[in-house]
Amino acid sequence: MSGHASKQIDTTTLWGGKVSPFSTSYGKLMMWFFLVSDALTFGGLLIAYGFTRHDAQDAWPIGEETFNSMPFLGHGFPLLYVALMTFILIVSSVTMVLAVEAGHRMDKKGVIKWMVATIIGGFFFVGSQAWEWSHFIHGSEFGKVELVDGSQAIVKGHFGEIKNFTVIEAGEHHAKGAVVTDDLMHQFQHAVEVGKINDGIITLHDGSKAKITKEADHDMELIIKKDGKSNKVGTRIKGKNAEKMYYQAIYSGTPHKVIYGANLEQNEYGPQQYGQFFFFITGFHGFHVFSGVIINIIILLGVIAGTYHKRGHYEMVEKTGLYWHFVDLVWVFVFTFFYLV
Repeated sequence: MSGHASKQIDTTTLWGGKVSPFSTSYGKLMMWFFLVSDALTFGGLLIAYGFTRHDAQDAWPIGEETFNSMPFLGHGFPLLYVALMTFILIVSSVTMVLAVEAGHRMDKKGVIKWMVATIIGGFFFVGSQAWEWSHFIHGSEFGKVELVDGSQAIVKGHFGEIKNFTVIEAGEHHAKGAVVTDDLMHQFQHAVEVGKINDGIITLHDGSKAKITKEADHDMELIIKKDGKSNKVGTRIKGKNAEKMYYQAIYSGTPHKVIYGANLEQNEYGPQQYGQFFFFITGFHGFHVFSGVIINIIILLGVIAGTYHKRGHYEMVEKTGLYWHFVDLVWVFVFTFFYLV
């Protein structure tokens, strides 16, 4: 049995308390505690989102149907811009790793270079998210329409350009025969919302009535998101039949037949809860990214001033790097839940 005797450890190797057994600084340990608690918060939000979506599965929006726009290029690019945002954020995580690695080598110029790249990536993501929010809030040209049978449908396809309004009945500002060419889409959508379009004749803000000159729509498709008397959730109506049903509803002169965009009270894309979860979860994550950018800028100023080089280590860069990697990892889950699943 002597071969199984326990090995004696000398006092220099034996851990006696007072210091971390893993050689981890207090600041880094506290950062890990914060990240674990923050992960639980995001986890709770995403679990709540999952349960809510399960209860309204058929009516829930599909990511590629909702997010299909690119800046300056218009519609028809499903999830492409979101994929670009995600790629930039992941690349910024790589540049953060390179900044930490440069710090381990006491390479001040390397730390500055890679932290600047990380900050640029963070600003790109925050700006892109602001654009995406703006697009989500304003909605599509078609909106979500309530059809004659009471069903509600989102509309896909190419919306024909509105050329002008030709006044056929004078109002306070427009004479008969005048051609209106300014702010056409906004006036059109407002008139649809309040029920001031009837059989292709729009009532403008000054009381004048005008004929709408508009190009034809292409590839229109109605996707039913709320049951009606004849149309059920999930039904897809295409072509001329879709155009007939859509314009029969919006040209009826009845207000509130169409919802454009989304806010906390109404939602063009699907159930009301979808918009609420989207704003809260992506906004909460966006706040984390913006905070990370500000923290990175503050740490960068310290690096430029030589503060950490004088200390003999760049642990502050490593700690902010932990936060930045966490923010990137959370986005992978948010991206999956909201856009892919």
